[in-house]
Amino acid sequence: MPNASVLEQKQKQVAELTEKLSKAIVGVVVDYKGITVADDTKLRKELRENGVDYFVVKNTILGRAIAGTDLEEMSFALEGTTAIALANEDYTAAARILSKFAETHQNFKVKTGFLDGKVVDTATIDALAKLPTKEVLLATVCSAFQAPIAAFARAVQAIVDKENEA
Repeated sequence: MPNASVLEQKQKQVAELTEKLSKAIVGVVVDYKGITVADDTKLRKELRENGVDYFVVKNTILGRAIAGTDLEEMSFALEGTTAIALANEDYTAAARILSKFAETHQNFKVKTGFLDGKVVDTATIDALAKLPTKEVLLATVCSAFQAPIAAFARAVQAIVDKENEA
């Protein structure tokens, strides 16, 4: 039986993780074994720069945090070494960065994840990773909206130029 202070500390960890999970729009659970400290440091830096919270978590703590929630389906992945990446704003950053890292590091594997509170499989995470960044999507939408307006402006200018010639 653990002493009271250890039990209280673990309950606090579970409560904090539960809150982080509830605020996150996307999460990716990975098996991080076999990566070097240097690789881990670079990975953490890239994730942090993209607004992703990444940390190692004990399987029992994560298991208790997801118990009784829609994320409880992720329990199958709570074996071996576990780290989780959570994002509160960008849907694609965590999946994109971790999937790219997994491609170049043989032992690093994406286990599962969630999107808007629903557990998703690794195929969905891979598909999410292939989506362009938010900035690229916004630029594409802006250019799509701008094209008809620019064409209309050229047509109006042509009419004005033609009337000025006459």
